[in-house]
Amino acid sequence: MLNEFRADLHIHTCLSPCADLEMSPLAIVHKAAEKGIDIIAVTDHNSAENIIAAQKAAEDTGLTVLAGMEITSSEEAHILALFDSAADILKIQEMVYEKLLPGENDEKKFGEQVVVNERDEVSSFNKRLLIGATMLSAYEIIDAVHSSGGLSVASHIDRDAFSIISQLGFISDDLKFDALEISPLTGREEAEQLYQTYKTFAWISSSDAHYLNDIGKRTVLFHMKEPTIAEMRLAFQRKDGRKVEWDERQ
Repeated sequence: MLNEFRADLHIHTCLSPCADLEMSPLAIVHKAAEKGIDIIAVTDHNSAENIIAAQKAAEDTGLTVLAGMEITSSEEAHILALFDSAADILKIQEMVYEKLLPGENDEKKFGEQVVVNERDEVSSFNKRLLIGATMLSAYEIIDAVHSSGGLSVASHIDRDAFSIISQLGFISDDLKFDALEISPLTGREEAEQLYQTYKTFAWISSSDAHYLNDIGKRTVLFHMKEPTIAEMRLAFQRKDGRKVEWDERQ
């Protein structure tokens, strides 16, 4: 039997330098639950150090927190990597840290990169240049994610910067994304007109929340058995009745 799950698969915590400092894992979990969301993905820039805290904060809430990251490719395109477990995304984090461009975060220019626990206590400050690009191509990122059993999603393809289309001009057939994301800036009808070339891909739309009130600004509905990456993969592939569709209530 298939169930319906409302999901927001692109949320930043206070670890992302561009996110509000109120975006702690605990606060995000509370806000998502308040808005009736069933699945969220924590997807900080080039790091996953707040994933464990987010998953712990969601224990006994009924909310599923997927372990994610928004990786910046060498072409400066943003790509979402999504996994069930923190252990899997932390392996990807090791690769990303090895390939980050050198430099230290300028907190005055970009913002603080705060690592916290599930009780909102500050553990440390990440000093890496997380806002920058990696030396990994889009192809290498997708391959690494798939090799580890995760899903790869092209972030906000409708944006004029940091999207796979803005950086490469188009999405090549050999870029094996599991899905494409449309930002809240673009409505469904407009997206249908602009991106009909890419209708063979599954489409999602997420909040890309950097502020608490933006969580759930755009969500999708998954029809699947359970809130897992394996089931989401089947939904993206439209197999065995599983599917994903934009939440028309918004």
